[in-house]
Amino acid sequence: MQTILSYLSELKQNNNRPWYHAHKEEYKTANAAFLQIIQTLIFEIGQTDDSILHNDPKEVTFKLMRDTRFSHDKSPYRPAFRAHISSKGKLPIPVGYYLMIMPDNRSFLGGGLFADMFKDATTMIRDYITQNGEEWGALISDTAFTKHFVVKGAALKNVPRGYDPLHPQAEFLKNKSWYLECPVSDKQLTADDFIPMATEAFIAMQPFNAFLNRALADFQMPARP
Repeated sequence: MQTILSYLSELKQNNNRPWYHAHKEEYKTANAAFLQIIQTLIFEIGQTDDSILHNDPKEVTFKLMRDTRFSHDKSPYRPAFRAHISSKGKLPIPVGYYLMIMPDNRSFLGGGLFADMFKDATTMIRDYITQNGEEWGALISDTAFTKHFVVKGAALKNVPRGYDPLHPQAEFLKNKSWYLECPVSDKQLTADDFIPMATEAFIAMQPFNAFLNRALADFQMPARP
């Protein structure tokens, strides 16, 4: 883990293509370490969610390169190693387990639906919460869950038209996305118990992810143009 953080810290300070290409060997070493961490997490989380065991770590990780076409920040690289592990790999749906390693205490463990641009997905989850409000309330208040997470997400100011503003879970019907983030410090990352800690947190989010994935069972990813 220290190898990963050291490389990313240097990349952050030298965020340009010449430096990146001149330090390809350091990248390969750090990336190999990250892939090993992802493989270990797949095995550990897979003990209670076998739908992810088929994943190849290389297929669930994201590239360092940034798309700068529509950004004021023209830095070519994101100094972070990221992965999303689900039954269908790194696609945003079905939802799964997200890990971002970024130096300066900006790492986190995540889950749920981060994207809010899929209107069909938002509607499916709102409808499912409406129909299963008691289950939703129970799982997000469970002590194993609240030890690590609170539900976040982009939200409207008011409950959208067509939904009961007096519903017990009305606050969550305002959401357009529903996701979790558990901050992880650099000290926690480099501690001997990082993998057990991360595994515990990811297992605690499984009922939450399962709820969203049941809601999204009929969702179809939009075809690329």
